[in-house]
Amino acid sequence: MIRTCIHKDMDAVLDIWLAASIKAHNFVDPAFWQSQVESMRHTYLPASEVAVYERNSLVVGFYALHGNTLAAIFVQPELQGQGIGKALLAHAKSQRTELVLNVYKENKASCRFYLAQGFQVISEQKDEHTGHPEYTMRYTSQQVAQS
Repeated sequence: MIRTCIHKDMDAVLDIWLAASIKAHNFVDPAFWQSQVESMRHTYLPASEVAVYERNSLVVGFYALHGNTLAAIFVQPELQGQGIGKALLAHAKSQRTELVLNVYKENKASCRFYLAQGFQVISEQKDEHTGHPEYTMRYTSQQVAQS
């Protein structure tokens, strides 16, 4: 079940974010991600619309939207590959007609995931925080009017 994040979900969301960030970004020192937890808790997540994926009354994934930016989408590492990320992304797509995100170029699994879900690379730049190359990707819903 996907639902709006509530205050009591925050610790689970942050645990998922940290574990999945370290796993997906093994090219970045884990200390960087650990140093960002409080900023996520007090700045980034409160400024976003956050939805969680709940299974058996436990939060196992989430996404965060900031305007049209998909600022985060993470699934508990041991549950990845079970369709949770696809379900979360489909839900996020249903909330907007356009989504934009940044993903590290070295995170090949996530790049393939987003491309398979209809995103296109629109630019490449260096992440200002880590110096690693990243892509900006965009998804636009295809609403074709037929006459």
